[in-house]
Amino acid sequence: MLDASIVSYVVDKIHSLSPGLVYVVVALLVFGEAALFIGFVLPGETSVIVAGVVASQGRVNIVALCVLVVVAAILGDSVGYFVGQRWGSRLLEIQLLQRRRADVDSAIAGLQRRGPFYVFLGRFTAFLRAVMPGLAGLSRMQYRRFLVANASGAIIWGVAYSLLGYFAGNALTKIERYASWFGLTLLVVLVVVIVTIFFLRRRRELEHNHEAG
Repeated sequence: MLDASIVSYVVDKIHSLSPGLVYVVVALLVFGEAALFIGFVLPGETSVIVAGVVASQGRVNIVALCVLVVVAAILGDSVGYFVGQRWGSRLLEIQLLQRRRADVDSAIAGLQRRGPFYVFLGRFTAFLRAVMPGLAGLSRMQYRRFLVANASGAIIWGVAYSLLGYFAGNALTKIERYASWFGLTLLVVLVVVIVTIFFLRRRRELEHNHEAG
């Protein structure tokens, strides 16, 4: 489902974008995950985490990013819901979904048993995040119930992954800052240990030779 080359390409491009375009690209990727089924190729959290790292560098605002991701997720899933409600039976004929028909049937069964709770949980799994809104529309779940469950999951998911990238970026900066000092300290410690061992062994050999003589 996930092409590593695509992920690497997107990560590289997001890092090189201007601040304004970072917002636009991340919003489109998150929105399109369920609305346009982009999630089959690139899980939304990948772009969100990368954007969080960019925010840790001071290039975009982390609060604005969190809000944008949450809103894009809610709107994208709402579009996915109405697409499923209108053309759900045709969507099931898509070859990609046909290859994962067992997962789709399991998701539909989960919706029938647990409804909104399953929508909420689906937000945290890449495949379900891409198909759950459409399947909820197909199953004729009441939109108000879907919206509450979906918005709840989107808020937690959007804020969590944005902050994950943000704090990971800060951690990487600190690691880079102190890595050389750590490496130098480690080298000094190793040299001291090796020299100490050498002299201890040399001393024991001298003592042994003295006793033997």
